[in-house]
Amino acid sequence: MKAAVHHRYGPPDVVRVAEVDRPAAGDGDVLVRVHATTVNRTDCAYRAARPFFVRAATGLTRPRRAVLGTEFAGVVEAVGAGVTAFAAGDRVFGYNEGAFGTHAEYLAVPAGGMIAAIPAGVSFAEAAPGTEGAHYALSFIRASRVRAGQDVLVYGATGAIGSAAVQLLKDLGVTVTAVCDTANLELVRGLGADRVVDYTAEDFTRDARTYDAVFDAVGKSTFGRCKRLLKPRGKYLSSDLGPWWQNLLLPPATRLLGGRRVVFPFPVHGQEVVRHLGDLIGSGRFRPVVDRRYPLDEIVAAHRHAESGRKVGNIVIDVVPPA
Repeated sequence: MKAAVHHRYGPPDVVRVAEVDRPAAGDGDVLVRVHATTVNRTDCAYRAARPFFVRAATGLTRPRRAVLGTEFAGVVEAVGAGVTAFAAGDRVFGYNEGAFGTHAEYLAVPAGGMIAAIPAGVSFAEAAPGTEGAHYALSFIRASRVRAGQDVLVYGATGAIGSAAVQLLKDLGVTVTAVCDTANLELVRGLGADRVVDYTAEDFTRDARTYDAVFDAVGKSTFGRCKRLLKPRGKYLSSDLGPWWQNLLLPPATRLLGGRRVVFPFPVHGQEVVRHLGDLIGSGRFRPVVDRRYPLDEIVAAHRHAESGRKVGNIVIDVVPPA
């Protein structure tokens, strides 16, 4: 089968499309014929081994897993022994970080993992980008415990995480202020944001309003800069570890002090998460934003765009050419 492989860490050019062995459905597995996948922030980090500590999981000197890719959407080709929840011909989507392998024509995943049925009327290209950014956004929401009627500011509202966070927060009845650049003001308003701040025209950290939570979906701010935006018991959450890993160190310290605090949104996992996101996509309450689509043969260009700083939402890879 064809797959995008990398055998050393580095820039996008270390990736190439090659023929590799097709996986088989082992006991408890589902073999998926992948129709669409994505290139996202996670893929770029593991491809480049940045930050360096990711090598502890992926291989110190070279990648243990040649085929990257976390998100997938496709059709079940076969199931292994003991699998009853899925059958050949089912349309499915899901998330496979750690094992990776979605940048390929076939993928074997555990039937009890992060895989679920694609809702009726949703295409492969619409389903594939529905998990990576969205499950991180969901982790922000659950860790912060925000609820209907509260106020949240989302910094980086055009990325995969931020654009999902705006929509998932609005679905909960939260009042959302979204921060983005001039070119994407209307896009973010279309996602449901109640108020949009253009960071190229004003410093969002000088906003006169205060919030129950601040979500930094791009990891480019700090608690120190955003603390004044928080209500007396407000929470700051970031998608990044921050300078000197402060976003892991500050949660226990700020909790002891009371008042404004840092919460680190450890990712939420499990099949329930994918099913929940599928329900939201199927009902139209969540629409993954797609920036560009590339065929598998052009995946290097997709990696370049993913880390260019110009990506909006998600990048979809068509493994099977769309009809």
